[in-house]
Amino acid sequence: MTEKELKELHEIYLTHPKITRNSKEVEEGDIFWALKGERFDGNRFAEEALEKGAHIAVIDDKKKNIVKEKRFFYVEDSLKALQELGKFHRQYVGMPTIAITGSNGKTTTKELVNAVLSQRYRTAATYKNLNNHIGVPLTLLEIPEDADIAIVEMGTNHFGEIDALTKIADPDFGIITGIGKAHLEEFKDLDGVLKEKTALFDYLKQKAGMAFVNLDDALVSKAAEGLKTYTFSYNHHPDADVQLQDISNSPELKIRLNDTDIQTQITGKYNLSNIGYAIAAGKFFNLSDNEIKQALEHYTPKDMRSQIVEQNDNLIILDAYNANPTSMKAALTNLLQMSGKRKVAVLGDMFELGNEAAAEHQAIADFVKEHGIEAYLIGENFAQTQTDLPKFKTTQDFIDSGIFDTIKDANILIKGSRGMALEKILQNHGK
Repeated sequence: MTEKELKELHEIYLTHPKITRNSKEVEEGDIFWALKGERFDGNRFAEEALEKGAHIAVIDDKKKNIVKEKRFFYVEDSLKALQELGKFHRQYVGMPTIAITGSNGKTTTKELVNAVLSQRYRTAATYKNLNNHIGVPLTLLEIPEDADIAIVEMGTNHFGEIDALTKIADPDFGIITGIGKAHLEEFKDLDGVLKEKTALFDYLKQKAGMAFVNLDDALVSKAAEGLKTYTFSYNHHPDADVQLQDISNSPELKIRLNDTDIQTQITGKYNLSNIGYAIAAGKFFNLSDNEIKQALEHYTPKDMRSQIVEQNDNLIILDAYNANPTSMKAALTNLLQMSGKRKVAVLGDMFELGNEAAAEHQAIADFVKEHGIEAYLIGENFAQTQTDLPKFKTTQDFIDSGIFDTIKDANILIKGSRGMALEKILQNHGK
């Protein structure tokens, strides 16, 4: 878009600040944005959106532009226009922006940082995990003019996406939650993941921005070299700006910050780093230890991310939103460290591993066997592993077996990729 067109569209957006991509959900005064995908073309529904009361329809179909409908706003590329408008609005509002990426824990870290900073500031944060080439500009457009700080989550499964998203969001601060074996179908190996994720730090170096860094994480610390940082450590790293202690004595993590003990409702040692980032952000933005404590103690995990569920004398960790080899092994290690009770793992396939799928699923099966965890493996990839552990091709097959209903007085981990829909196990429990 030309600068004139961008300003014109932004003026319209300021008076009609709701963007809708689905014509069925259009309400009076919305801006309908016609995006295209592999199986749909939003341009086809532009007239319908206007009939339902949309203020304008942003389209990139030249044929429709010929029609003399004043409420059509024609652009060359509707996706690019959305991204340009998101960036324009972020710069128009002009508040400090924190970008968060990483192989694991992005959404949890975003939620925790938001919970902490919102104790004192007016924050705007990514809704759920709308963290891609469409979700990021939509997040930026949701930032109110009186916002103090924006927190933007960035996901990727292809090379170049983080670079593109940082250019849209133009962050001042960055967090890389960790580098792990995720999306290997595209990135091939850990070096590929590292190259993609550290594009955020590369951008911040050019901008003279700053990164929050876990000094206990060697890969992230190395990637931050040459960048201004604000740091934390659980391992008494002498250079850390914030010193933390893990003093947990139950499934839920307990953290010591200076003389303040913080009893969270979050389980899993793998979440220590995510909590650390939230504390570091809070301290950098001058929150008191007590404000940070209040935020973290009231935060409740949800959306199947290390969510604790208690059923029939079982303590269940429902971690079924996503899975990759790194997060799977971390979750299993946490299960092993939990005290007392029978330990059971219900594991579903990990997706997007490409040529590494067979080896990585076998490695998890071997890990479980080696550590004596009672485990049930679900999915086509796990079905092909060489193990005598019980295997089921689908989640429904496992439910139909009735095995879950027989497990009593146990610590249970339920973990797999989103497509496995392992939460159905709990929904069907006892039926």
